[in-house]
Amino acid sequence: MTGGSKLATTSTASSADSFWFKYVLSSIAAVCAETATYPLDLTKTRLQIQGEKAGGGALMAKRGMVSTALGIVREEGVLSLYQGLQPALIRHIVYTGSRMSIYELFREHILQREADGSFPVWKASLGGLIAGALGQLIASPTDLIKVQMQMEGRRKLEGKPPRVRGFFDAFQKIVAESGVKGLYRGVVPNVQRAALVNMGDLCTYDTAKQNILRHTDLKDNYVTHSLASACSGLVAATFGTPADVVKTRIMNQPTKNGKGLLYTGSIDCLIKTATQEGVMALYKGFIPIWLRMAPWSLCFWLSFEKIRRLAGASSF
Repeated sequence: MTGGSKLATTSTASSADSFWFKYVLSSIAAVCAETATYPLDLTKTRLQIQGEKAGGGALMAKRGMVSTALGIVREEGVLSLYQGLQPALIRHIVYTGSRMSIYELFREHILQREADGSFPVWKASLGGLIAGALGQLIASPTDLIKVQMQMEGRRKLEGKPPRVRGFFDAFQKIVAESGVKGLYRGVVPNVQRAALVNMGDLCTYDTAKQNILRHTDLKDNYVTHSLASACSGLVAATFGTPADVVKTRIMNQPTKNGKGLLYTGSIDCLIKTATQEGVMALYKGFIPIWLRMAPWSLCFWLSFEKIRRLAGASSF
């Protein structure tokens, strides 16, 4: 009886630490974090388009972060702060579930920990880079649809007809115009951004948590998780903002026969943005990115660690 009980316990623990179980747990935590911080993501996207020449050559009026957010509420309504939430949640179920599970797979079975149980910074960086790139490669179509839906309120104010009316409408129109490959417009800067963000996020959180537990008297609890997530949010925002600006502009640009009318690719967008608007234009939206990434990171890591513990999985 005792042997059977131990076998059942071992089997349960093994299931709780499986790839797909952790995938589901990380997806749930990501949905919680994304819903709580989404208005900042929408504000960030609108800020990144400012200064870009529209189809007719006119420049949008420039606003700050607070003015942009208030303008959205005043001109489009409070609910407009959640435009594109549906594809954003779908994206995170695919993207975060993939990146977190892939990172742990690399950490535990491919790159592997050191003999003392530590995971060196270079391994954490490489693992985060690969996990972020692969996760975003899988989820890129949902990101494209999210960006286009986020810009619908601005198009309405400019007197333009709606480009998309929902997630599936956007999906069908992109495929009809450009084929399946159209769903991967902006995939290069998207993957680049995700690789950099995850190198900063996962490596920093993992390394910071290890060092806090190793060099202080703090336990593996919400205090340690909060401190590690604060570090990871700042580093991820610093690494990822330039690639995020490029990604947003490429995904939002008008197209003809499946080809972008403003930029030929991520390098072209990077050069044009820096030369026409200055290098600091690559950091447009940094404050809302960081202000969003910090609470997003906090919400995600606290939720993720708590959900793992409740589900019987090991601590991250």
